[in-house]
Amino acid sequence: MSKNRIITPAPPNLPLGTDTYERRYQDQFTNVLRLYFNQLQNAFGELFGPDGGKYIAFPHIAASDNAIQYATAANTPTIVQWSSLDAGTGFKLNSDNTATAQVPGIYKITYSLQFANNDNAAHDALVWLRIDGSNSSNDVPNSTTIFTLQARKSALLPNFVCGYSEVVFTLKAGNTVGLWWGTDQAATSGGATGIYIDYQAAQTSPMAYPAVPSAIGSITFVSALPT
Repeated sequence: MSKNRIITPAPPNLPLGTDTYERRYQDQFTNVLRLYFNQLQNAFGELFGPDGGKYIAFPHIAASDNAIQYATAANTPTIVQWSSLDAGTGFKLNSDNTATAQVPGIYKITYSLQFANNDNAAHDALVWLRIDGSNSSNDVPNSTTIFTLQARKSALLPNFVCGYSEVVFTLKAGNTVGLWWGTDQAATSGGATGIYIDYQAAQTSPMAYPAVPSAIGSITFVSALPT
């Protein structure tokens, strides 16, 4: 074992048999098998031990974004943006803000969107999944969550809500999945007030804390597809 990785036992290199019985050959043959079975025992002992899960790598992806995100317009679906691939295997993060699965399975997406409302009235933000497309026919059934943001605190202080949820869904190899959102009142970079997904850089005053990403999300493997 090395760095939380189990070294796969190599098939034993069994010696060629002799025409007649030889004690030396039999001892060599037995010793090769003994060494091989010792490797198997060590590997399975680690894998099925108390912390054996640390040796198993499942398909997954984790991403985030470090920019303010605005909806295209009110009541208009807009894809959530991802600028940073934070971790992953078995997935590809695409330039259109979707992720392509390379391994079929049942997956769970967990996301956190830093919603903000700078309008002087309460508004809703909705978030859902789409697979292999950008219109409503590609929506994942029962994947929508509604987040209600109350009116702003003041003209300079928006109201914040962490839009957190998770959805379990199925992917085939080659499927692309995207996280989409919309709102009844969309803020814009031009100054119109409403809901947007906020980003804040790391701060040092009045206290130090890391940056606030506009979006954080991960997709993790739950199970193989039923046979």
